Amino acid sequence: MSVGEQLAATVPMVRALNLEFVRTDPECAVVRLPDQPTFHNHVGGPHAGAMFTLGESASGAVALAAFGDQLSRALPLPVGAEVSYRKIATGEITATATLGRPVAEVLAELDAGQRPEFPVAVEITRADGAVAGTMTVVWTLRPHRD
Repeated sequence: MSVGEQLAATVPMVRALNLEFVRTDPECAVVRLPDQPTFHNHVGGPHAGAMFTLGESASGAVALAAFGDQLSRALPLPVGAEVSYRKIATGEITATATLGRPVAEVLAELDAGQRPEFPVAVEITRADGAVAGTMTVVWTLRPHRD
């Protein structure tokens, strides 16, 4: 099962927004929100909440792609997020999420018994390439308790 299929199967908001997973690998994830009038705001573009969910989902996709092989010992969880809305988003929008720390560095902390945190930078763009928003989502790998 692909990362996108895993998220669609386990995260109801991914299904509700009909998110499309274009690319998911340990360094980068690209996720698209189709233009859907159901989720428009008062200016005719995607609601800020839909944009946030798109960006957070892209960050989760890169986290799962990078650390999905660690699920038997740790659970990836978001611990914080900061978002900036820069331009009015219209039409289809795409979130590109980039892992902010090397996978090996994060895993070394987990191996040392720590609860590592890592940032994921997200850029949300319109179809014309303009940046409609940016986010940073901080994730952790929470070790399972015995």
